[in-house]
Amino acid sequence: MKKAYLFLATGFEEVEALTVVDILRRGGVDCKMISITGDYDVIGSHAITIRADQLFEEKDLTDAQMLIMPGGIPGTPNLKAHVGLEKLINNYAEDGKYLAAVCAAPTIYGEMGLLEGKKATCYPGMEDGLKGATALEDAVVCDGQYITSRGMGTSIEFGLALLEKFTDKETTQNMGMKIVYNV
Repeated sequence: MKKAYLFLATGFEEVEALTVVDILRRGGVDCKMISITGDYDVIGSHAITIRADQLFEEKDLTDAQMLIMPGGIPGTPNLKAHVGLEKLINNYAEDGKYLAAVCAAPTIYGEMGLLEGKKATCYPGMEDGLKGATALEDAVVCDGQYITSRGMGTSIEFGLALLEKFTDKETTQNMGMKIVYNV
């Protein structure tokens, strides 16, 4: 089963989260939204409340192929502060599974020391958080198990890049055409 987990913390960037979940689900990936707040209803950075599929504490989350972190402030610092999520990220890193992040969220991996020697991108001005990485200005950067993206405006391209990791280039191009996106 193709499976991904996207994590929601108070102050997450709504478009970055929902665009990715939508594209992956359309593409046949079981992408679940996981709240780290202890509540199913999570308020985004623009006061939009999204209902998560499950709570972090409810289930073992080691069975997916990918973890996804949307950006947003204070969403990204809230994700960084969650000890259980940090342990899960380290587990996925050690297992060689995909770790994806957009906007400010790639700094989570950078500050954990996981991007050492990798290429990555993030929201403009936050490159110092990509510790050890070569910071690029591309919309999406894929380097091994890490997929990073710049921000809300790159969310569709990011979602399609993630879908391609689960499928193939042709499936991803077809999805781009279905959603009227030039890929």
